[in-house]
Amino acid sequence: MALTLLDLAHWSTWAVCAVIKLPQLAAVLAARSAQGVSVGSLLLELAGFLVFLRYQIYYGYPLQTYLEYPIIIAQGVVLLLFILRFSGNMKRALFYAVTFWGGWYMLTLRKWIIDLAMNLCTFISAASKLAQLRCLWQTKDSGQVSALTWSMSAYTCASKLW
Repeated sequence: MALTLLDLAHWSTWAVCAVIKLPQLAAVLAARSAQGVSVGSLLLELAGFLVFLRYQIYYGYPLQTYLEYPIIIAQGVVLLLFILRFSGNMKRALFYAVTFWGGWYMLTLRKWIIDLAMNLCTFISAASKLAQLRCLWQTKDSGQVSALTWSMSAYTCASKLW
């Protein structure tokens, strides 16, 4: 019974991660606006996911233990591009790409760097959520923020606790 529940949590988390950003993407595209969506929050989230992915690859963990992260990162990058497009900041896309690309390689210059970055991932993730909440508080408008995406994110976090 316990193994069946664990398998269900594992596979359902993969399934949710495969589409986790799609409701947010749909909301932004439908409104042709990124109002209420924090770029800083998304950048922090992407940074945390990239650190985690790089750590898993660096230490040679099996692909099935981190397969959802490349999928989430790809969706996050597409969302970031739409947010930048609709907010008129597409020129920043190249800067962000270079920054993340450089960070990807700098993480493994020394073992202690990747280990420290991995230890900070929980704080990075929390900071991304706080940045989004701050944006919502300041604007007093949820704009195009997708409650479904946030709910799916909460589910994937909870399912990993098992």
